[in-house]
Amino acid sequence: MDRPADHRESKTALSWAGRLAALASLGDTGRRRLFEYVAGQRSAVGRDDAAAALDMPRSTASFHLDRLARDGLLAVEFRKLGGKAGPGSGRPAKLYRPALEEVGASVPDRSYDLAGELMATAIQSAMAGGGEVGEALAEASYSRGRALGTDGASLDEVLGSVGYMPERDGEGGIILMNCPFHRLADGHTEVVCAMNGAFLSGAAAACGVPEEKVEEDRTVGRCCARIRP
Repeated sequence: MDRPADHRESKTALSWAGRLAALASLGDTGRRRLFEYVAGQRSAVGRDDAAAALDMPRSTASFHLDRLARDGLLAVEFRKLGGKAGPGSGRPAKLYRPALEEVGASVPDRSYDLAGELMATAIQSAMAGGGEVGEALAEASYSRGRALGTDGASLDEVLGSVGYMPERDGEGGIILMNCPFHRLADGHTEVVCAMNGAFLSGAAAACGVPEEKVEEDRTVGRCCARIRP
């Protein structure tokens, strides 16, 4: 049976630290070979099949597969094989499948995939409705910011999950120590900062923080906006 595509999570399912740990896990040659093998199969893989395919001791394959699962790269499921069921059919086999479509990390954290998604959404909306791309980008960014803030998380938590590295300024405000869209902002400052401001306004509104508290911050080395007290 084919593995359902929706079993895999997006790369943002792991925290920044989790993505770094997952990539570090693949630094081991044996684990990387096992991950590549499992990822290339059409259905979940058992320990015996993986070990045999890579000419690896079963105990070694088992150790590495479980480590990949702990690091968030593989998901585990239990299923009886061979079409047997009921008493006497044996214990379900432990099987492994990819848990992520992709995983990437940068230091410091960046969110270029989010920027690309927002821009593509805006372009598609403008093409379909004949509106201005800038207005569509602001709307898409604001909506996405609101969506991230609707699960009960604080504004600090929402901003941290995107890569802003928020820090309290000691006066009730929030300084954003990192720009998640740094390279894009270097070459397209006005577009990216407008997108960023709309996104932050949406996130603030969803978290119960007045939108007008999002203000410009031109301090070198930080995000172009901050949350004032």
